[in-house]
Amino acid sequence: MSNPIRVVGAVFHDGNRFLACRKKPGKPLEGHWEFPGGKIEPGESPEQALAREIREELNLTARVGSKLATTTYEYDFATIELTTFYCTLISGELRLSDHDATKWVTPAEAMELTWAPADIPAVEKLTPNRKVGSSSLFFDKI
Repeated sequence: MSNPIRVVGAVFHDGNRFLACRKKPGKPLEGHWEFPGGKIEPGESPEQALAREIREELNLTARVGSKLATTTYEYDFATIELTTFYCTLISGELRLSDHDATKWVTPAEAMELTWAPADIPAVEKLTPNRKVGSSSLFFDKI
């Protein structure tokens, strides 16, 4: 496994829903849903990187809160270490740059989306009693 690229993702909550963003065509993992975010630049803390990425990708200002999950996933194009944080929207008007769609989803609705593999452990933490498949989510009857 190569040195992982450190990236961060934002988990925005609105009641029992959370924000999912779909990668636009021409981007790695196009068509997959993910938590918005991006790479940590040299000299940045994960929290600083996430606040910057949210401004760049969504044109929003966010307060970064506590960590939800850290996952390492080896894609064919790179190994990614993704850390997701709970975030609160502060201000801004949504404008997409790396995504072609966003939606607020309940845990049940999240089961219908095809998630980027690195995001799956965080999604599972947000969807109790459910397991996530490699390309889509499915219910795990417990």
